[in-house]
Amino acid sequence: MSLQDHKKRILVALIFIPLLFLIIIKLPAYIFFILLCMANTVGMWEFLRMYRASRFWIITGIISSLFLLILNCFYSHNAFFYFAIIFSVIAVMRLVFKKDPKFALQDISQIYTGLLYIPTLLTFQWLLRNSGWQWIIYLYGCVWVADSFAYYIGKGFGKRKLYPEVSPKKTWAGAYGSVSGGIIASLILGNIILSKPFISLAIMGFLIGTVSIFGDLVESMFKRDAGVKDSGFLFPGHGGILDKIDAILFSGVLLYFGMNFM
Repeated sequence: MSLQDHKKRILVALIFIPLLFLIIIKLPAYIFFILLCMANTVGMWEFLRMYRASRFWIITGIISSLFLLILNCFYSHNAFFYFAIIFSVIAVMRLVFKKDPKFALQDISQIYTGLLYIPTLLTFQWLLRNSGWQWIIYLYGCVWVADSFAYYIGKGFGKRKLYPEVSPKKTWAGAYGSVSGGIIASLILGNIILSKPFISLAIMGFLIGTVSIFGDLVESMFKRDAGVKDSGFLFPGHGGILDKIDAILFSGVLLYFGMNFM
């Protein structure tokens, strides 16, 4: 990354993160849900565009993902049925609107993978928000500190590659930085806004720092498979929305199921 891109990365973080935290803390919960819908829309667009889906399937994927996100967030008790219905609709649409059966599985699976990856995992952030804005601030803070530690420690000390087949720039030093950053952020933020026991915060910080690595690598796997460097260019120096929320998507699921044990 060039010095100019590095400056852009810092500037975007200094502007975007405090603004987002202010919105989460001060504004009603439905505003946060609107932000999730926006992230979902851009994320699905990036994901399907990354795999060079046609405009028709991109639009279909975005609309389907918004319906799924809304239904999962507000009527989660029927989540299994929503997946079945949406799959049936998409399969029939593929049958009717494109008579050539060639690449049918590819067309359908791209959308369905996107639905499982983005709106399904985003749902857990809404469920966390319903338990209090503190959980969202805690989640985002831990993941972003873990990500920052991973970036700077990996950049400064990284030599041994972590997973070069998927992400050539990631190193074991960066992975240790992610875990360390997750623990430090968890202990500080958790003590301030959650008032949880030290050991619980340390364990959750360790887990978030670890899961963040896998979330990042999963998105890198998709990008490498699709042959792209970044999912998009929404944030200068940071890439697209998926590049910013990849670790949060996985860590949000972890925190939702783990918060009752803290």
